[in-house]
Amino acid sequence: QVQLVESGGGSVQAGGSLRLSCAASGRTGAMGWFRQAPGKELEFVAAISAIGGNRDYTDSVKGRFTVSRDNAKNTVYLQMNSLKPDDTAVYYCASRSGTLRRSREQYDYWGQGTQVTVSS
Repeated sequence: QVQLVESGGGSVQAGGSLRLSCAASGRTGAMGWFRQAPGKELEFVAAISAIGGNRDYTDSVKGRFTVSRDNAKNTVYLQMNSLKPDDTAVYYCASRSGTLRRSREQYDYWGQGTQVTVSS
């Protein structure tokens, strides 16, 4: 059983930055970040492999967001720069035992989510 706890969300103006953290208890493999904006479906944002050698991003955040992990602390991060109002959403981290994937159905454990609000 893996428990995930996100933190670091908040309100920021467009162009600002936030860093989300996801602290895990238990052994994790690949980790993913997803988000859900009001009235929209959950979408993939970024993922990182178990060792951190492979990373994947959705096109809309490439060059602005960076996913990283510190396995000594069992924590995954999402550094978000140049934030836009379209980035407003609840952000969730998720874990799976295998390699990184984009599909939400392939993740086994989920955090409770943290709200990110970007104002123009």
